[in-house]
Amino acid sequence: MKLARNFEATILPLLDSGFNLARWLLRNDANAEDAVQEAVLRAMKYFDKLKGDDARAWFLGIVRNVCFTHLNERKDWREVSGQDESALEELQYTAGLTQDEPSVALHQSYQRQHINAALSALVPALREVLVLRELEGLEYEQIARIASIPVGTVMSRLSRARARMRELLTLSGARE
Repeated sequence: MKLARNFEATILPLLDSGFNLARWLLRNDANAEDAVQEAVLRAMKYFDKLKGDDARAWFLGIVRNVCFTHLNERKDWREVSGQDESALEELQYTAGLTQDEPSVALHQSYQRQHINAALSALVPALREVLVLRELEGLEYEQIARIASIPVGTVMSRLSRARARMRELLTLSGARE
């Protein structure tokens, strides 16, 4: 019973971060919910293997692995590489983007939608590190543990992700 309470106290506060990562990787709220649920089950099963104090990185690593497993299993999955401008336009159209919004509030919404579309257009490996660093505020070392990559790779992926975001935002007219 003590292990169950410890699990709840450790993992439940991390569910929002897990969902945020899963939503950005899978680009679908329902699939993200399923992935987080599966990650919680895996975390529960292997909770006794958690070492150290960084449960957040450990749990987000599980969420990440579940998401990439789902992406690899999807036969209809077509990743937008960031080189396909028509795919970016399609994502913007789907998001309901419009041009020349008159008020500041609408302009900010317009900018946010462009950022979301550009972030969605990144390949998963770049999107993953950008979400973990910029949206979740994780340190490079934590991201490296989550993604099972060296810190140097985290830094280079972040650099490439940021550069590609600038390109996509400039292309979409959101960044001038």
